[in-house]
Amino acid sequence: MRKQLQRLQRWAEGRLPALTRYRLPENLPIELHRRRIYIVPTGFGLGFSVLLLVMLAGALNYSNNAALLLTCLLGAASAASMLVAFRNLDGLRLGHIGAGHAVAGDPLLLALAFDSARPRQAIRVDLGDATTAFALDGRVSAVVRLSVATERRGWQPLPRLRVWTSWPLGMFRAWSWLRPEQSVLVWPRPEPAGPAPQAPSGDARHMRLHRGDELAALRDYRVGDPRRHIAWKTSARHENLLVKDFEQPQSRPQWQLDWRQLGGMDNEARIARLARWLNEAEARRCSYSLWLPGDDIASSSGPLHYARCMSALAQLP
Repeated sequence: MRKQLQRLQRWAEGRLPALTRYRLPENLPIELHRRRIYIVPTGFGLGFSVLLLVMLAGALNYSNNAALLLTCLLGAASAASMLVAFRNLDGLRLGHIGAGHAVAGDPLLLALAFDSARPRQAIRVDLGDATTAFALDGRVSAVVRLSVATERRGWQPLPRLRVWTSWPLGMFRAWSWLRPEQSVLVWPRPEPAGPAPQAPSGDARHMRLHRGDELAALRDYRVGDPRRHIAWKTSARHENLLVKDFEQPQSRPQWQLDWRQLGGMDNEARIARLARWLNEAEARRCSYSLWLPGDDIASSSGPLHYARCMSALAQLP
């Protein structure tokens, strides 16, 4: 049944230009108005209409004024519900779309910000097979989170979004299509396994130890320890002298990730290997640099540096 409705919808969009008027990409913000909102009765609404016709025929046949009045009231309520469903979408605005980060093949999380000048109820957003409902109080915007499937790295345009509602009685469905002119950047998928990057040779700075400033523990005194590190108060309660032992962390190694070191591999294999190296360097909290054709990223570390490097890999031709 659902597939038949989808085929009927595609046929109607191909035959009626009004249905395809807003299928082209649009700049944000996108505001819904009466020319782009469509209304059709639901299955429940069609069944209710048949019931009203039967009630009307019976009331007229038996000259029952009470039944005729009830039929007219129910018909007026159904007609009013169509207007309410339309007004529930009229004036709704999509103001901003935020995107997270995802590697190719994983779903990418989207944050859609809707706002309105008046309260709205039971609005739904469809993106593929995912559906999310939200409401607005007329004061603050509502953030709707949906995920979009990804297949390959690089810039990916957003698919069409369908905003619809059947509030308040479920007799009519009002809907509209949104096609924001925005693309999301998908990161490359790292290779599952492979060799480690070549460490720079002859750089003794990466192997030096530096004395820390935080107290790690107390230990027994050894010949040659500085007198200023002796814990005199604590040693007075023990037989031996105790010395303050400070942390001595090893400096983090610096990785130099270079596109030119991966000769003999095709571009996608190089990108996958560099992506894996970036993941390993970030997991080990190393400082790393990245050289790419047309982009030389200086050595640094942290989430922002990692995101910059992965984005540069994703945008390679």
